[in-house]
Amino acid sequence: MTDHKLAPTPETVRFGGFDAAFAPVLTIRSGDSVTLECVSGGPEAMPPSELGLTVPPALAALHRANLVRFGPHILTGPVAVEGAEPGDMLEVHVEKIEFGADWGFCGFRPLGGTLPEDFPDRHMTHIPIDRVRRICHLPWGTELPLAPFFGVMGVAPPPRYGTLSSKEPREHGGNLDNKELGEGATLFLPVFVPGANFSAGDGHGVQGDGEVCINALEICLTGTFRLTLHKGGGMNNPVLRFPRAETASHFITMGMNESLDVAMKQALREMIAFICTRTNLSREQAYTFCSLAVDFHVTQAVNGEKGIHGMLRKGLLF
Repeated sequence: MTDHKLAPTPETVRFGGFDAAFAPVLTIRSGDSVTLECVSGGPEAMPPSELGLTVPPALAALHRANLVRFGPHILTGPVAVEGAEPGDMLEVHVEKIEFGADWGFCGFRPLGGTLPEDFPDRHMTHIPIDRVRRICHLPWGTELPLAPFFGVMGVAPPPRYGTLSSKEPREHGGNLDNKELGEGATLFLPVFVPGANFSAGDGHGVQGDGEVCINALEICLTGTFRLTLHKGGGMNNPVLRFPRAETASHFITMGMNESLDVAMKQALREMIAFICTRTNLSREQAYTFCSLAVDFHVTQAVNGEKGIHGMLRKGLLF
């Protein structure tokens, strides 16, 4: 196994887009790790000079490059995995997350967020962080513990979709904004194109479920990901229709749709299928068990395609 590194440059990032036609900027073997340096924020989100906060040089260079902008997130990649083909499954293990800046931002804008009718104006807050203490300093005096993760992790979408904005999460992953996917978590993604073509970005320092005002603590992060290919989805795995994940304590299924009701049904169906694949329970028994023991959370409510994720605590069934 080999370790690879990819810095954010005009040649190695896409600003806000996923597309099966985007050529990979790096190709690795299954089981290799890749460290992706990811930066966050367009020029409009940078802090004013009087705050004394430093913009990372790599991010400033991307702003000067005036890249084509398909959506809101700067994504490092794509990274291809040798041998990946449509119908396979890509396992993305988040081995390490490091902070790439000493500040982040959180804001909202007209017509966005969960309550645009209540908050019609633009508002931006720049938030310093303490890397050693792993906290951020909110302007009203609260110190909030950090829990970093990547809001966007995804593979190339089905070719028929063309270019997609990074705003909406879909079956290929993308802007999942799932706070459970921090260091040590594993994300499973269906493969739609040769190589799979994995990208990541949208670093979050901390986020509440729902991400209600549009943003988490948007921040530059560097992540080390181990990418492992499972041919045909691997054994003992239901066919992936949506991303699935695993942490040290939980199995996680996901649904995403502009309707939270539909997203809930998707996440529940995925959990029932997962339980039936891993146990001898009938569908009726798995449905009953979900009502008794599986927690369903609103992942985010602000990305057009909203998210629900179901959490099954390990040790309850297998």
